[in-house]
Amino acid sequence: MASKPLLLVVAGPTAVGKTSLAIRLAQHLGTSILSFDSRQCYRELGVAVAKPSMAELASVPHYFINSHSIQQPVEAAGFVNYALPILQQLFSQHPVVVAVGGTGLYLQALLHGLDEMPAIPPDLRHSLRRQYEAEGLSWLYQQLQQEDPLYAADGEMQNPHRMLRALEVKRATGQSIRLFQQGRAAERPFRWLCVGIELPRPVLQQRIAQRIVQMQAAGMQQEAHDLYPLRHLQALQTVGYQEWFDHFDGKIGASEALEQITAHTRQYAKRQMTWFKKQQDLHWTGPEDDAKILKLTEERLTSI
Repeated sequence: MASKPLLLVVAGPTAVGKTSLAIRLAQHLGTSILSFDSRQCYRELGVAVAKPSMAELASVPHYFINSHSIQQPVEAAGFVNYALPILQQLFSQHPVVVAVGGTGLYLQALLHGLDEMPAIPPDLRHSLRRQYEAEGLSWLYQQLQQEDPLYAADGEMQNPHRMLRALEVKRATGQSIRLFQQGRAAERPFRWLCVGIELPRPVLQQRIAQRIVQMQAAGMQQEAHDLYPLRHLQALQTVGYQEWFDHFDGKIGASEALEQITAHTRQYAKRQMTWFKKQQDLHWTGPEDDAKILKLTEERLTSI
């Protein structure tokens, strides 16, 4: 019986060099790339989410890049529903496919499946979102600290989407969302090899600062300005847009917006690393260690 095909996963924080590495690996292996980035899938977003360039996208077939509109938001379950048929198609052509990204929840859902969450009354969901829009992140943070300390202890407490989800589950059921997150593994028709990409913290922080400068030069502020009328959409509740929206609202200056984007991106990278470091099956390496990764891939492909 033939071995299952292999998904080569390249994971890690923003600005660490995942995109160029994944492209080199895919070119060497003669295969395609599946992204698991929760923002690069949106056609309307570009500079501020560090989407691969047109040349990079043309160099290797990419999936889950420019595949959706911000008017049709995607969550983890939607990503899995998109990704599994794509992988089935790609694995009929290639023994290995490369997956790359930094959205840990999407990767977890793809490899292990999602826990079944309780239904949330629509009026409760809408009410909480209206309160969040009126009161802001500090209100949401405070509510979770008081009502769901179990989630607040190690949840994504700078991610309003995840925080709102936790709060609505708590208010709808009286129980922490953590009690529903039991990690029941789903069966998948493929194997995987997960490679974590890391750099020394000072190096990564410097790369983030350089990337923000490059983004600004490439038109990040104008991109955010063009999207400002849609600022209420979930896809735009993210670093690189929210800070410019505050600037356009007159709350902060342009220089402060850039400073905040740099600081918030560094905080996001730290949270990504914290999440990935908790995963047991990642092989950690650097963004230039192509040979090491290809050797691991070959060993996994030839194993039974």
